[in-house]
Amino acid sequence: MDRKTLRGRVQTVTGLLDPAKLGKTLMHEHLLCDLRTPTMMQSNEPDPEITLANRFAIDYGRIPHKMQYVMDLKDIAIVEMGNMKEVGGSSLVELTCGGFKPDPKGLQDISLATGVNVVMGCGYYVDEYQTDELRRRKPEDFAREISRQIFEGAWGTDVRAGIIGEIGCQYPWTDHEKRVMRGAVLAQKETGATLNIHPGRNEDLPLEIAKTVEGWGADMSRTIISHIDRTIFDEERVLALAETGVGIEFDLFGTEQTFYSLNKKIDRPNDGRRLQLIRALIEGGYLKQVLISHDICSRTRLTAFGGHGYGHIFVNVLPLMRDRGYTDEEIEVILVENPRRYLTFV
Repeated sequence: MDRKTLRGRVQTVTGLLDPAKLGKTLMHEHLLCDLRTPTMMQSNEPDPEITLANRFAIDYGRIPHKMQYVMDLKDIAIVEMGNMKEVGGSSLVELTCGGFKPDPKGLQDISLATGVNVVMGCGYYVDEYQTDELRRRKPEDFAREISRQIFEGAWGTDVRAGIIGEIGCQYPWTDHEKRVMRGAVLAQKETGATLNIHPGRNEDLPLEIAKTVEGWGADMSRTIISHIDRTIFDEERVLALAETGVGIEFDLFGTEQTFYSLNKKIDRPNDGRRLQLIRALIEGGYLKQVLISHDICSRTRLTAFGGHGYGHIFVNVLPLMRDRGYTDEEIEVILVENPRRYLTFV
């Protein structure tokens, strides 16, 4: 595979795809991953079975539960993807990358079993999940690896990635993460792929990252900042970030509770507030930069464990958007046209 062959196409885990066939697309999800931190792995305490009686307590942090962050149930993922397809979803971007156990062949199996188009990410997550060997690498080393993951295959397989990311940043942004990011920007130039960035949990870091990667030569029209809805909470900062030209991704739809275990100082928004911030972006002229998703990365968000599942946006959010005055044309841009543009290689 080379850039010329990829140009004008979308690359899924089952091969190249005509962009017109993507349909409604979730831009940030996980199907198979292991998000347990090194600290979690040190605990030998057994986890209780997830039930309807304790699910909310687990989500609210009152019951510690390591295994809820292990998404290795392929049969359940196939059912969940089938359910998503039945309610209108056609495609999904799966951004499990280096550090939390990507499974390219597993993603391929899920796609083939369901007919859902799956675009796989590549590269590396935050510093906390990386090894000392990786921390000794240079940006050019990461660039070569990421390019190979797109042109040849990722993580020891022949399954090729179709997007770079989610490239991880903590707060403060570490030197190692900056080297990975520079490599990702170099790979973006080499491959023509879009770059998706996981920002650290600080409201000013997304803008810092955007300005930094722009200085390194990133294509800002093909760069996305994820997790805006757990990072930025005011319209002024959201609009300032959009002004840089990056994609603005609200990818925690379905997470309606304020409590956020990874940053207890913030008040996380609900879906209604997410739609208010998106409306501000539209009124500011940034409709073509808006992307949405759920970022499902724990078992308790799957319908099999009492969660909202991958169909939540199609079943619940779209009617809410229409009730809030969103037009069918705006919804089409957010769910179909924008993903198609970002996922088509240039």
